[in-house]
Amino acid sequence: MKTLTTLGAAVLLCGASTLAMAATNPISVHVLNTQTGKPSAGVEVKLEHQTDSGWETVATDTTSEDGRISALFPEGDTFESGVYRAVFETGDWYKAQDISTFFPEITVPFQVDNVDQHYHIPLLLSPYAYSTYRGS
Repeated sequence: MKTLTTLGAAVLLCGASTLAMAATNPISVHVLNTQTGKPSAGVEVKLEHQTDSGWETVATDTTSEDGRISALFPEGDTFESGVYRAVFETGDWYKAQDISTFFPEITVPFQVDNVDQHYHIPLLLSPYAYSTYRGS
């Protein structure tokens, strides 16, 4: 019973730390493979911010084993309103799995009006279709 209690506490702490990180970082993503029903680990995601001269890369990261990047916006940088986009490098990810895809990359633009809010972008992915929405 003690082992179960310890394991349960560890799971709760891991979940709490992920939630705390998501609460302090304004942008997170989650990639799920709808073909297999599993998370998409190893997808490179680039965050870009629109400026007067074009798109500026803010950060690049790779999804974890559970398909998440819980803190995509760089810690210490100032989060500003405006148009951002998350660029998911799906072609490279599918190529590594020896699977063809119609979408070599998926770009998801989004508007940040309130810098005090959290912006979560789930991407539901298959080789020939995708869906996204504003998550919570």
